[in-house]
Amino acid sequence: MENGNFRALCDILRESYGDRADEAVAGLCEERLTTLRVNTLKTCADDVFKSLRAANIRFSTAAWSENAVIIENAHESDIRRLDIYREGKIYLQSLSSMIPPILLDPKPEDAILDMAAAPGGKTTQLAALSGGAAAITACEKNKIRAERLRFNLERQGANRVTVMVCDSRKLDDRFLFDKILLDAPCSGSGTASNRRCDFTEQLYRRCCELQAELLKKALRLLKPGRRMVYSTCSILPEENENLLLKILPKFSAKLAPIPENAFSGAKRLPCKIPEALLIMPDRLYEGFFAAIIEK
Repeated sequence: MENGNFRALCDILRESYGDRADEAVAGLCEERLTTLRVNTLKTCADDVFKSLRAANIRFSTAAWSENAVIIENAHESDIRRLDIYREGKIYLQSLSSMIPPILLDPKPEDAILDMAAAPGGKTTQLAALSGGAAAITACEKNKIRAERLRFNLERQGANRVTVMVCDSRKLDDRFLFDKILLDAPCSGSGTASNRRCDFTEQLYRRCCELQAELLKKALRLLKPGRRMVYSTCSILPEENENLLLKILPKFSAKLAPIPENAFSGAKRLPCKIPEALLIMPDRLYEGFFAAIIEK
């Protein structure tokens, strides 16, 4: 039986993408392969590869990072039984969600804000990319999710992260940051399927309002001349490029280009903003949007 929520989402996708919508819908219905990230705070890619081979797990890596690992013959449940998982040497994470931290390009000297941090995949990746040296503030307003965030930070060895159990929209504007990651809560349109879809028009509208508030706050907290990354696991224009086109001019902010050849292997959907990245969902990638913003 067709999921009514998924049918409503497909209708909006067809309005947004015309002939390309059927490809996106087919991609949403694909069963994605398990992927993971090597946690370089605790180990290196070669050691993880040795552990996977010892467990008879076949794998490959994404063209854009040897630390982005694609599992070819095992599921998440199999990976969770490995010592390298229990010891925090790897993190189960989608390929698409590994992209925003890479775009933010964290450095050891940076003061970084992660505005919607739980469960911590991108937060711990930011820490790893900075060699564990960047000072990261991670916000999560839900107490239970914040505890999960703390657990993952500890297991991954991300020791220079301060968790704030608060709504990042309420941060004092006097706190300024060198870099900000806003992986905004969204409708999940890039990860839905006919088997599992929570999409509703009400959720969609509520997310658009929340995203606008978070983006405005981020632009107030970002130091002049610095960068932030805005991302969602949505492929709907109102949550992505339409929002940026509406808000960025009010803050004298601009978009920095993401090269066309970046993240090879990820197919792209058409986007009104040529500088941004809009990933087509398929067997390897969740549908995802990311943009670099400079103030």
